[in-house]
Amino acid sequence: MGTRGEVFTKSIKVKNRTYFFNVKENTKGDVFLQVVESKDAEGLGFERHSIVVFEDELQPFLTGLDESLRFIEASQKEKAKKRFEKLQAKREKYGTKTEATQKTSALSRKKPRKVVVKAKKTN
Repeated sequence: MGTRGEVFTKSIKVKNRTYFFNVKENTKGDVFLQVVESKDAEGLGFERHSIVVFEDELQPFLTGLDESLRFIEASQKEKAKKRFEKLQAKREKYGTKTEATQKTSALSRKKPRKVVVKAKKTN
């Protein structure tokens, strides 16, 4: 057994946070998962928050986590669909993007006039 009853540890670094998934065993032999979030507290050290999930509670915990992840995924898909529909409605109202930009892009493609300055001969 490792330090403080640790049996297994996995750390994940994401931006300014680190998540630790620690599988531990207490002195009675009970196995549990400790999830720790650690982040820099703006030069004041680190903020740490943790939850503990005991072995007999892991399946319901994972079921809830899985349902939450599926909800987030479905929610993100729904938001993306709404943004797409809103963009499509704007395109239908104002014309397609290419039609709207054809006039302006044709104007911007005109070449600038060349200015020729002739120097006068002085005797």
